[in-house]
Amino acid sequence: MMYCSKGHENPDRSRYCLECGEKLVEASNTQPGIIGDRYRIIRQLGQGGFGRTYLAEDINRFNELCVLKEFAPQVQGTYALQKGQQLFQREAGTLYKLQHPQIPKFRELFQASLEGKKHLLLVQDYVAGASYRQLLNTRKQQGLQFNETEVTQLLQQLLPVLDYIHSLGVIHRDISPENIILRDADYLPVLIDFGGVKQVAASIVSQFSPADPHATVLPVTRVGKIGYAPPEQIFSGVVSFQSDLYALAATALVLLTGKEPQDLIDEQTLEWNWRREINLSPQLGNILDKMLVPRASDRYPSARQVLQALNRSVPKQPAPQVPPTIVTKPPVTNAASATSSWQLQPASASYYARSHSLSVGKVFGIGLLLMATAGLSWWGTRLWLHSRMASMPEVIPTISPIAAPTPTPQYSTVEQNRKNQLRDRRQQLGINDSFYNALVNQLFWEERPEQRGKTLSSSPADAALRSEWDSIAAEVLNKLQALSPEARQQLGKYRAADRDRWKVSVNKLNLSSRTLYDLTDATFFHLFPQYKGQNFINQPIGQVWHGIATDKVQRLVSGSGYEKIAFTQENTIQQVRGNLQPGEGKAYIAQLTKDQLMQLNLEAEPRVLISAYSPTGSTVLLEDSSDRTWSGKLPETGYYEFVVVSTASAPVDYLLQIIAD
Repeated sequence: MMYCSKGHENPDRSRYCLECGEKLVEASNTQPGIIGDRYRIIRQLGQGGFGRTYLAEDINRFNELCVLKEFAPQVQGTYALQKGQQLFQREAGTLYKLQHPQIPKFRELFQASLEGKKHLLLVQDYVAGASYRQLLNTRKQQGLQFNETEVTQLLQQLLPVLDYIHSLGVIHRDISPENIILRDADYLPVLIDFGGVKQVAASIVSQFSPADPHATVLPVTRVGKIGYAPPEQIFSGVVSFQSDLYALAATALVLLTGKEPQDLIDEQTLEWNWRREINLSPQLGNILDKMLVPRASDRYPSARQVLQALNRSVPKQPAPQVPPTIVTKPPVTNAASATSSWQLQPASASYYARSHSLSVGKVFGIGLLLMATAGLSWWGTRLWLHSRMASMPEVIPTISPIAAPTPTPQYSTVEQNRKNQLRDRRQQLGINDSFYNALVNQLFWEERPEQRGKTLSSSPADAALRSEWDSIAAEVLNKLQALSPEARQQLGKYRAADRDRWKVSVNKLNLSSRTLYDLTDATFFHLFPQYKGQNFINQPIGQVWHGIATDKVQRLVSGSGYEKIAFTQENTIQQVRGNLQPGEGKAYIAQLTKDQLMQLNLEAEPRVLISAYSPTGSTVLLEDSSDRTWSGKLPETGYYEFVVVSTASAPVDYLLQIIAD
């Protein structure tokens, strides 16, 4: 199968997405969808100025997920391509030496043909998790931001990573909320998308792009996001260890305030003015201020010294982990990625060339030039502050739970016992506490919208509301009990990568994701009928849908969730009988031929629905239909899918008959 950038599923060798019309990636290899004889493209994650980023499976490593970064700057000529490959290989070799648990491992660099052109591709580990941009967007939707304890913890966890790469002479160049991933496995921040590769790409374009006689500016060669990258990096291309410290501090303030750098820099003085937005401890505030001073030499000289200053100012107590996040794109229409797109951000319209040697007689003139450059740079910053971020890629919002009321000695004995019973039952079911609170909060707020975002107090005034919350919690646990233990333990951790794996698993059975989603929807809407017609995947309740889907995949793979119907020349009529429990379904596949006449008959009560899909999904014969018959000429050859689901509240019988001429 092939996938567009929005995650829509298409047949192999498709040129355009059947759902949105996007031109699809074509791989010119002996196996469709395979690059470099070992990487199966699952979907495109993003696209930048020099190439695309893909999520792929390494078929030589048990279909392990990985990320492919394409290097394809628009340059012409054999020499330019060879020079680009040489520089790119050198940078990739540097990244390959990085061996740190909070940095994705760079696996290899290889050349492959894409769309008839030679491209370089860099392979690195895939990090399952959500970016801090995604986490922040969710909190902003709830009127929240990261607190000082969380940001302090983030700094303490990332500064050793910077100290490690700096000790090897490597500078990240592009630290921002997009390029920090909260890893699902251990909830540690992971630093991704190093800017060195993008800087090579920018340099190649600058040196070898055809000159435009009408151009009024020189090619853009700066890497880094305006507002996050310090002035010397944006306007002069000068980077140092202090450049990463500046970007990390800017990231911290964005997480703390929920506002972008252009909203935190004073338009008149062009100085950071974050104190009007948030009150921080003097110790942390002073550390961030020193990391953000305009002159690199006035900042901390190393990440280790920042960490030492931070540890001196922070009491020795364990900081709470950032709670797990929840994927939010609709499974049928989109599949999101946790990895940022590989993209060069817009920088200065012009830049200054720097000489590698200076004579004594030129010192005075150079000093004046540097002063003029600094003034012009700050002037330019002021003009660009309002327009930067326009190209910031869209990200997937996530849900960060607000803690539910917790038992305190002020509760009555009856209420305390009730809460203890809920806690014990949740633990027995193996459900994550943070996710559980987020889910119950969502359902509670939908019943009581005036309470949204509020924390219930332990006072008698909130006793009735606490009782409602506990009642909803008990009902939720009853419904989640139907999930398998494995599915329950993953609640709050499901990601787009899980849906990608499910697609691959069911495709091997000649089933599509539509069939999987039909079966999942039937059970989900039986448990939560209020979400029909809603985009619920971007909410905690969407994780329950994922848990149900996990169990459906297991049933299909085991063979108990679907059945193959075989026709012979002597027997052109096949029929199957079944019994469906409420919210359950069954899938069938039959191999049929193009232009063959088929008649479909279903005997069942109206609350039994049927869907029928062609092999590639390009034709939907029936979809969640109460019709009891269909007949016509088949549009293509392959395995047709038939899905029968029940929306009844009691067990129902059905008889499915297929006549193939």
